[in-house]
Amino acid sequence: MPEKGFLTPAELANEFVGVGVKKAQMPLSKLLLLGILAGVYIGFASHLATVVGTEWGPTLFGLKQVMLGAVFSVGLMLVIIPGSELFTGNNLMTVALCHGKLGFGGILRNWVPVYFANLIGSIILAWIIASASGLLDGPIGATAIQIAHAKVLAEEGHNYAFFFRGICCNFLVCIAVMMAIAAKDITGKILGIFFPIMAFVASGFEHCVANMYFIPAGIFAKNFPDAVVRTGYDAVELSALTWSTMWSNNLLSVTLGNIVGGAIFVGVVYYFLYVRGAEEADN
Repeated sequence: MPEKGFLTPAELANEFVGVGVKKAQMPLSKLLLLGILAGVYIGFASHLATVVGTEWGPTLFGLKQVMLGAVFSVGLMLVIIPGSELFTGNNLMTVALCHGKLGFGGILRNWVPVYFANLIGSIILAWIIASASGLLDGPIGATAIQIAHAKVLAEEGHNYAFFFRGICCNFLVCIAVMMAIAAKDITGKILGIFFPIMAFVASGFEHCVANMYFIPAGIFAKNFPDAVVRTGYDAVELSALTWSTMWSNNLLSVTLGNIVGGAIFVGVVYYFLYVRGAEEADN
């Protein structure tokens, strides 16, 4: 019988026990460098989505969202296939936690440095693209500002909504990670990543690492008068887009939602379905 080209759900869930342990034991220097790379990779995809999302007609909104999702999927492909450390994908370490192979301290040893390394990589790329390359001077910069401004609106219930958008987002991102790991060839990995990531972006969900690029890019783009004029925003509206509101109005809520969606709705649930269930069947 020919070898199958993928892992079954049970095999995949058990695979993440060992993956989680390895990630918790990785040297800090390697974690930080791989985390910075992941921030850069997601940043590349975010910039590509910004370019593709520029100057579309309002009647093409649905097609535009699908196209944004299609190009954004490149980010997770770069993370998974060449290899790097992405905070949202690493939420699946809860499989190893629930299995007793990893303590909560081991998870934090990975999550905390990776999260801030992702932030560093994202901001570095945003600065290069905006301030150094000048690519955000003009219509693309206007799109960057509009995207960032929409993510830091201080309307009532905004953080509440972003929390739940974060849950939905990382539910799909972690499923994409699992599908990519399940595939044994590069074509399967690409297809496994493409559809869930396209779905989360087209649906309007929120990803904390993507926002680590989108919001700084918008902040940097405010330095270009031509980009600002094209947005139609006044000084008061632009003043809402700051490093402080990036955290208070977006990243804190989105990050918590991402953790719930990935660590609990995927990691914990798949542990109970396939890892714990297999143990009970063996006893």
